[in-house]
Amino acid sequence: MTETLVPSTVEPAPRRLFIKTYGCQMNVYDSERMADVLRPLGYAPTEVVEDADFVILNTCHIREKAAEKVYSELGKLRDLRAERLAAGQGRMTIAVAGCVAQAEGEEIMRRQPAVDLVVGPQAYHQLPELLTRTARARGERIGADFAPNEKFDALQTPRAVTGVTAFLTVQEGCDKFCTFCVVPYTRGAEWSRPVADVLAEARGLAARGVREITLLGQNVNAYDGQGPDGRPSTLARLAHALAEIPGLDRIRYTTSHPNDMSDDLIAAHGELDALMPYLHLPVQSASDRILRLMNRKHGRKAYLDLIDRIRAVRPDMALSGDFIVGFPGETDRDFEDTMDLVRRVNYASAFSFMYSPRPGTPAATMAAQVPDDVARARLHALQALLLEQQTAFNAAQAGRTLDVLFERKGRHGAQAIGRSPYLQSVHVEDADHLIGRIVPVRIARGQQNSLAGCLLEARG
Repeated sequence: MTETLVPSTVEPAPRRLFIKTYGCQMNVYDSERMADVLRPLGYAPTEVVEDADFVILNTCHIREKAAEKVYSELGKLRDLRAERLAAGQGRMTIAVAGCVAQAEGEEIMRRQPAVDLVVGPQAYHQLPELLTRTARARGERIGADFAPNEKFDALQTPRAVTGVTAFLTVQEGCDKFCTFCVVPYTRGAEWSRPVADVLAEARGLAARGVREITLLGQNVNAYDGQGPDGRPSTLARLAHALAEIPGLDRIRYTTSHPNDMSDDLIAAHGELDALMPYLHLPVQSASDRILRLMNRKHGRKAYLDLIDRIRAVRPDMALSGDFIVGFPGETDRDFEDTMDLVRRVNYASAFSFMYSPRPGTPAATMAAQVPDDVARARLHALQALLLEQQTAFNAAQAGRTLDVLFERKGRHGAQAIGRSPYLQSVHVEDADHLIGRIVPVRIARGQQNSLAGCLLEARG
């Protein structure tokens, strides 16, 4: 008797992928793209780390003690993997990606043997190949060089987007070499994606229902990707081209450098309805002396003049900024210069930090390091002023009608949450049927961190 073998029609269970993302929006984009390149290998995302077959820590090196936080997390993952093995649940693969991986790859492998692979931010497209090799021998490190063009050339897998907003990286790296910053050492020199590649990705996002994109770059307004004519483009020209894509209604960009805020980009804010009236423009300090020590290459007056030019084109522009207090050598007078600039600009939101040294940066070895208690007191004073301005900006929206792009359901009943043109979170009752649409909303009140409103007439 001959036995006929019938191929099984039962598909294997998907392998589960958990990615923990630290830091900036660019890391969020990178995490999404890592999930995209692993999807053809059968990896489906999970939000429960205990269930994961593959865990990636996508790290950031900007904040203080970033590496130590990674090592702490790796210790927990090592123990979790041992528990899974003891329970017969299979071996968990552990990877460290991102800027800490780039800066400290060999040290990570030495200090934490539980790590299977380390991949820098310009090499995560090699994850499928690396996983295959890791199945045979543990201990790979890639990404010590900088080749973003190779990475983006390899990222042909369609993006798996589920919402109506998305990040889109258009520029990477930094040539500014601020004395406090590690980005030039972890992300490399400035490099911009060609216009055609950006437009192709944006069209794909729009086809999947994305209505708002945020263009990302370490110095996004330094964008100079190759245009259709073979010559370098500008961020303004790129924005004009993106605004022509059907269904793509809103464009934002971050993070900008004051020195790269060109005339055509300023003009674009008055020419393009799609370009939202919200600009993140870090100044870091308003003391010319400290700015020179930071190697920022702009001064206080130049920054204030730039703000005036922007507001002349777009009077309702909401401004956001970054501030570092307690930089080496900062005096009370230097700090007061910063407070004075904040009062003059009147920010809608801002990020502020107490200086902490980053190994390998020039500022880490500067004399006159500011005592922590002094820097902390200055930070509290600055944050109180910034919070006062943010609260006042939100309160001033009461009574206005703002177009809101609804993104997701709220916590209560049929509540929906969206974003105003100024990037404020807006809560509206009985609006969950409008997710994905741009709707005029009457703002009832502004709160410290959000707005509350009611529906008028839907459109879009």
